[in-house]
Amino acid sequence: MIRLHHLNQSRSLRTLWLLEELGIAYEITSHQRDAKTHLAPDSLKAVHPLGKSPVIEMDGQLYSESGAITELLIERFAPERLRPAIDSSDYGYYLQWIHFAESSLMLPLLLELFTKKAGVADNEFLDGYIGAEKHRLLSYLNDEVEGKSFIVGNRLSGADFMLSFDLIMLAKREALEDYPHIKQYALQLTSLDSYQRSMRLEANYDQSI
Repeated sequence: MIRLHHLNQSRSLRTLWLLEELGIAYEITSHQRDAKTHLAPDSLKAVHPLGKSPVIEMDGQLYSESGAITELLIERFAPERLRPAIDSSDYGYYLQWIHFAESSLMLPLLLELFTKKAGVADNEFLDGYIGAEKHRLLSYLNDEVEGKSFIVGNRLSGADFMLSFDLIMLAKREALEDYPHIKQYALQLTSLDSYQRSMRLEANYDQSI
């Protein structure tokens, strides 16, 4: 049995959706962000030294990092269905988009979030960097998903699960209006039954809503 240590409003949404799509047996241990600081609770530190989510327990082992968990679960339970063949031309792009979601695209999104929470305003360097970098990356992604339901090979893959959390962050900030192809791509993902089930679970476990 797999156990997911799920933190509300976190990257754990990727893993929750993936587990729903895989259709395998799993359990959820829910952890709630502090209502004032929005930080993870000490209960997660008791599970894993980093105190972050997602963490899964599988085969007596603990695994962290949403990208690693995504690849691990797909390799174990759905390599033929949720990733391109290793010897295909799509496989390199699959890995590229998995890492794009948590590296290139995540950096300006987090900088924007943290500067706002810290009350940093009118910083010419930060405002210029964040705005320009976010636009550059989103323009690139917008072009890549034009006419596509899924980012790689016209089928659902781990890359879509990884991008989903970035898109949730962007949608909450109403930041997709200038990127119609990303918006359409996001709508396609949200229409999937497994995605909708995971969002209902998130709503049930998120005590801040």
